[in-house]
This record gives sequence, structure tokens and C-alpha cells, in this order.
Amino acid sequence: MEARAEDLLPVEYFHVVFTLPAEITRIAYWNQKAVYGLLFRASAQTVMTIAADPKRLGAKVGMTSVLHTWGSALTHHPHIHMIVPGGGLSHDGTRWVACRPGFFLHVRILARLFRRLFLEGLMDLHRAGQLTFFGDLNSLAQADTFAQWLAPFRKSD
Repeated sequence: MEARAEDLLPVEYFHVVFTLPAEITRIAYWNQKAVYGLLFRASAQTVMTIAADPKRLGAKVGMTSVLHTWGSALTHHPHIHMIVPGGGLSHDGTRWVACRPGFFLHVRILARLFRRLFLEGLMDLHRAGQLTFFGDLNSLAQADTFAQWLAPFRKSD
């Protein structure tokens, strides 16, 4: 660990996790490239957008993200583990903006934006014909059925 210390910023780090509802993981299982790519993009954009907001942190942040596709119960459970330094560069790039000690960003605000970005991205993938459906999900190939199926997720935590 001491050998790696020179690679780390002398700041607090935060562990942020982005996950999907079980129903959507069924779609992810058959559309891994498209859905996992969306999961990476939506989670990174969420953290960067909220952190950049002057009412929140007001900084450009970076992160390291890792995709896990299985949960501890060895079931398909795609989720992103993200390590984020506790701050970032000011918008003009001249100074470090630190977050409050022990607190990075509001989880509910992150969740709300992530949910919107992910669901919009899923709709975009569907419109572009980049999702395939099998078995009892076959009817989701129809645009109106898919939109109706996704609607309840817009309100879920």
C-alpha cells in the first residue's frame, strides 16, 4: 500500500455503487454490451453532472469505475462500483475544491439523475434496435409495450 500511496491524492475517497432493478437485469443478461455500456455512461455522467453543480460541489471530478455482473449470491446482478476522490478541480482548473469531510454528494440526488439517464438511454437503445428480447419478454420488442413496461421504474427508488 505504501508503494501505491504516491499514486493517490491526499484526500478522502468515496465508494459509490450504481445498480439496476432485478427486472431490468433480465434485459441486461441478453443485451450485455449495450446495457453495460449504458450503465458505465449513465453512472459516470451522473457523478460528473451533480459534482459540477455549483449548489453541490462545483467541481470537475474523476473516478474509477468497475463493472460487477454477479452479486454475492452468485446471481446475475450488474452494478458499477465507483471510487471517487473527495473533491475535484474548480471549473477554471486553478484550484482543488474539496467536499465536506465524510460526505461526497447526496445519494437521492444521484439516484434521481441516474434513474432518468439510464431509463432514457434504455429507450434510446430500444429505438435504435439495439435490444433483443426472448421468452416472456418478447412483447417488449414493441415500442409502446416497452415504454409502458418501463414507466413504473421512473418512480422507483
